[in-house]
Amino acid sequence: MKLKLALFILGLSLASCMSKSENTMEDNTIQHNPKLRHVVLFKFKDSATTENIKKIELAFSALESKIDEIEEFEWGINNSPENLNKGFTHSFLITFNSEEAREIYLPHPSHQEFVNLLQPYLEDVLVLDYWAK
Repeated sequence: MKLKLALFILGLSLASCMSKSENTMEDNTIQHNPKLRHVVLFKFKDSATTENIKKIELAFSALESKIDEIEEFEWGINNSPENLNKGFTHSFLITFNSEEAREIYLPHPSHQEFVNLLQPYLEDVLVLDYWAK
């Protein structure tokens, strides 16, 4: 009888632990303020001058003040010692609060003007969007 009671208590304890563990896992995956990240990597043409690239950096950075849907904006130039960047030198990270905000950003006239400015200097671009976890 004592063994059955002990097993019963152990079973309840394990069930309680599993339930708490599952709840904790769910809590860790639920974002209270989800952020949609828009990652843009540029590989410039060999013919792009330092001045051309500086103009692109400034123009892309200026979009944050022109498009209200951009929540955060940051960028940088690759400095990885691994040499795995495949010629991509510039990384830009734009944060949105929703897919609707991104849908406004993409065709926005200021964004399209920037894309037109960029085109002559761009060898390749890589874009990746994800919901931050």
